Amino acid sequence: MRKSEFIAIAAAGLLASCSFYGYEKNRIEEERQTAYQTEINSKAKALGAAPDFSAITETRLKKQTFFDYLRPGIALENERVKKERKLLEAIQTSFDVGNLTSSELSDAKRLGRLYNLSLTEEGITQSWLDKMRHRVDVIPEALVLVQAANESAWGTSRFATKANNYFGQWCYSKGCGLVPLKRSEGMTHEVAKFASAQQSIHGYFMNVNRNKAYHELREIRYQRHTQGESLIDTEAAMALANGLLKYSERGEAYVNDLQSMIRHNKQFWEGNSQPSASR
Repeated sequence: MRKSEFIAIAAAGLLASCSFYGYEKNRIEEERQTAYQTEINSKAKALGAAPDFSAITETRLKKQTFFDYLRPGIALENERVKKERKLLEAIQTSFDVGNLTSSELSDAKRLGRLYNLSLTEEGITQSWLDKMRHRVDVIPEALVLVQAANESAWGTSRFATKANNYFGQWCYSKGCGLVPLKRSEGMTHEVAKFASAQQSIHGYFMNVNRNKAYHELREIRYQRHTQGESLIDTEAAMALANGLLKYSERGEAYVNDLQSMIRHNKQFWEGNSQPSASR
């Protein structure tokens, strides 16, 4: 809204002016919040229903089909994160020169809520920006793919086929997902149910990028970023896997399993035509 409009409205009544301005800001914020959800829904439709991975008996074909199915969703998430990273960098630039705009402040608030680092009364600070740079960054495709393969048994698990859950993500309210058949006595968690594979991928990205359990992964990534090293190649996937010790109760054995899968299947994302049939 232009300044002249504000003056005109103020002449008629300051309270009405403030209320309308607040409404406009809220409306714009709601539109921004729903924009990504719309993109997710569009991509989910484009992906379509998951193939029947259990019906594919040839190992190489099953792997190729599985990876090809999830790749577009992973790409969408990484593109989203890149856009958010650019917003964060623009905020940092303006912060350095003391010239933050109202739009950048709005973006900061939105990103802070999304990544569980809401702004305090101090507003944007260098400490907040540093913490956000650890959280708002891409995840190597290879790492996401092998975790999905590991957690969903190459798309054949009950949780993948019945709940679109490819990453073994838990939820904690009754009825939020599927009850694990072997859930220990006294445990109340369920395995989260998602509307689509895309929603599952989005949930995984947000879990890794903001859960305190994966701080080590984010620190490894941050150091690679500051040193100008790749964040998307096979080497990056191997390195970031070391930060997933707490993803499974198996700890180091789980990380070793992921790294073995990355090595054995790297031909699928490095362009060679004859990948190993090993897990």
